[in-house]
Amino acid sequence: MTEAQDIITVKDLTMAYGEYVVMKNLNFSVRRGEVKVIMGGSGCGKSTLLKHLIGLVQSRSGQIFYGDQLFEPDGKSGERIRRRFGVLYQSGALWSSMSVAENVALPLEEYTRLGAAEIREIVEFKLSLVGLAGFGHRYPSELSGGMRKRAGLARAIALDPEILFFDEPSAGLDPLSSRRLDDLILELRDALGATVVVVTHELASIFAIADRALFLDVESKTALCDANPSDVVNDPSFNKKVREFLKRGEV
Repeated sequence: MTEAQDIITVKDLTMAYGEYVVMKNLNFSVRRGEVKVIMGGSGCGKSTLLKHLIGLVQSRSGQIFYGDQLFEPDGKSGERIRRRFGVLYQSGALWSSMSVAENVALPLEEYTRLGAAEIREIVEFKLSLVGLAGFGHRYPSELSGGMRKRAGLARAIALDPEILFFDEPSAGLDPLSSRRLDDLILELRDALGATVVVVTHELASIFAIADRALFLDVESKTALCDANPSDVVNDPSFNKKVREFLKRGEV
């Protein structure tokens, strides 16, 4: 069996805010069709890295490639590459003045030439994929936290993205809702054939969904590990700090 192709390649990436360096010389890849988790302790730069990957923040130095295309957020390729993304923000980021259906329809109205009837059909289908069939008329304020996350996910997949990005998807959810969201992420990955990048510090989610997990270390300001989390905890040859993180300090 041939190894999956790298869909994202990060080379010598340094992230900084002014004089403060968040992470330096990051080198890693994301394979097509995998679930890649970005993990680490508080303040290590997980969400900052996600913002770099989707072009919301410019890097201090280094390069990000999508396939063989250099990602230049402000350049000609930036918008074309971003059209391949779907993003679920930590809060869901739904428009409170719009119904769930209107939120999901928005990217279809903005970026396609589909008619109203076709858009309604797609919206109903996307809502059914995330378990919200029949809730399109509701407003975000009328939904539970888990339902708002799923509504945000329906909007993120509206344009059938090639790559899905999740920023702390389980934040604020109870354990059962978090587990259901993990299951949904895997189901959508399989159904859409998408590649998934997830920022999370939730150990249950990391073990449930990650094919490989990148550990960002706040002290050394670099990545200490990029491997399957189950392999890490079972192999003493992996970095001790990463194993302690994954085993809650029990090494």
